[in-house]
Amino acid sequence: MIAERYRARAEAFEAKVANVRSDQWGNPSPCAQWTALEVVDHVIDMHGVMLGHPIERTEDPLTDFREARRQVQAALESDRATTEVSTPAGPMTLEDHVDQVVSDDLVLHGWDLARATGQDETIPATDVERLWATATAVPADLMERFRTPGAFGPGIEVYGAEIAVPPDAPLQDRLLGYVGRDPMSKNP
Repeated sequence: MIAERYRARAEAFEAKVANVRSDQWGNPSPCAQWTALEVVDHVIDMHGVMLGHPIERTEDPLTDFREARRQVQAALESDRATTEVSTPAGPMTLEDHVDQVVSDDLVLHGWDLARATGQDETIPATDVERLWATATAVPADLMERFRTPGAFGPGIEVYGAEIAVPPDAPLQDRLLGYVGRDPMSKNP
């Protein structure tokens, strides 16, 4: 289940990366102070964090993401998937860590990349529901830490400050507002 969820999310993210025009990499993203390229770089970096080593880079973000994806998918399909790893949230299996961090990042940062580059911003309803349930279940003290820049390391901010969204807005918009994105803002 986790490997399949990762595969589907990585496939969707890769399609977005593949559709970025060369003149769009410098576009601002909904992630404060990140360009479209920096969003992809962050996702690749987080794949390396999951694997315990950096992903080698080329000059092509699509090639780099494909390699990061290949390595994580291989780990998820190996005995390594059930190996316990140390995480900021405590020990868990590698597959659970991937599922809770990088797999969810693919969804949210996929939206960021789509917004930055004028692509389809629709998040699959099952992902919206799952991420909403996960995010809103986080205890208030931990959510405060998630919203504090640098709490999990230099340059790491799990969620931004909550953005007010009308209570009758679609669940995707409420999710995005809750995790610090403004779904009502316009594309760059």
